[in-house]
Amino acid sequence: MADSQGCVELCDHFAELTDPRRGKVTHPLLNIVTIAVCAVICGADDFVAIAEFGRVKRKWLAKFLDLKNGIPSHDRFNQVLAAIRPAEFEKCLLSWISALHEISDGQIVAIDGKTLRRSYDRASSKSTIHMVSAWATANHVSLGQVVVDEKSNEITAIPKLLQMLEIKGSLVTIDAMGCQVEIAQTIVVQQANYVLATKGNQPTLFKGLISHFAVHLSDNNVFKGRGFHRTSEKAHGRETDREYFVCDVPGDLPDASRWPKLRAIGMTVNRTMRDGKETIEGRYYILSRKLTAKQFAAAVRGHWSIENSLHWQLDVTFGEDQSRIRKGHADTNFSLLRRHALSLLKNERTATVGVKNKRLTAGWNEDYMLKVLIGS
Repeated sequence: MADSQGCVELCDHFAELTDPRRGKVTHPLLNIVTIAVCAVICGADDFVAIAEFGRVKRKWLAKFLDLKNGIPSHDRFNQVLAAIRPAEFEKCLLSWISALHEISDGQIVAIDGKTLRRSYDRASSKSTIHMVSAWATANHVSLGQVVVDEKSNEITAIPKLLQMLEIKGSLVTIDAMGCQVEIAQTIVVQQANYVLATKGNQPTLFKGLISHFAVHLSDNNVFKGRGFHRTSEKAHGRETDREYFVCDVPGDLPDASRWPKLRAIGMTVNRTMRDGKETIEGRYYILSRKLTAKQFAAAVRGHWSIENSLHWQLDVTFGEDQSRIRKGHADTNFSLLRRHALSLLKNERTATVGVKNKRLTAGWNEDYMLKVLIGS
């Protein structure tokens, strides 16, 4: 990227991004988005920090950007990122990360929601932003996100997100909120498979799953061979045993006919011992593909990674929950910047440190920063 070829490749990824400004433009749009991405990678959490990063790193940035008109002010970064269309911006960022890091076929794609807690603005009556994100668990890549309409919920947002994604051959995991026939149908139509957690929002199906597993849990003929898997671990002062059961859909399962391509059902039992007290939790799932219990376990555990690898990192490492950015589309676009920066940092594997220290290293070491940006 430090040469002209790298700049050409970067231009290609942002070629379809519409510049929202009218009239004469002082700072090219490519400069604004590239400096913003680099700054967020290195620890910038607001527009003042982005502009300061640009000024401090101007000599380095000039190796691949046309900076004859200098570095934009923090107000200009805010103004432009508040006006850029988030859907276009996200498409360009995903094009960039996909060109650097191949998205594995058949991998687990976890979908879950997250609230930007300080995005509420009383002055403008702007509601708190809630986003639904898709996370490629094997590649640690944010595949897309949509903002939940303030008059709606995740149930309507998830199909919109799924239709944006290339998920053919993937295994899509969603928590109980997303256990809806329309969502399952959207996944199947796109030639992917689902593992959907099930709770009381689908009462007939849920009761049927509880009843089936209550009757057959101890039946070795039902869960023999690859239908059962167990894991044990000790960490943070607790011992956890997890059991995974999976079997074909029983012929008498209530409500089964409504679910497209339903092929199997699953159950997890978590037994946790801490301070001499045991807690037991059971969860139930429907699957559109027959999996072994070990594969089912990988799908369930993989879904949790969207909390640990994406949401936790965004809050703790990137300070997303504390962000006060609100103007126009700026909050949504800054959220996209964080997710893209996180994907780039997680896929840089030469530094054996956590994401927080990778951000610091990128800010200190321009050679390392280049590795993060070009994926080598």
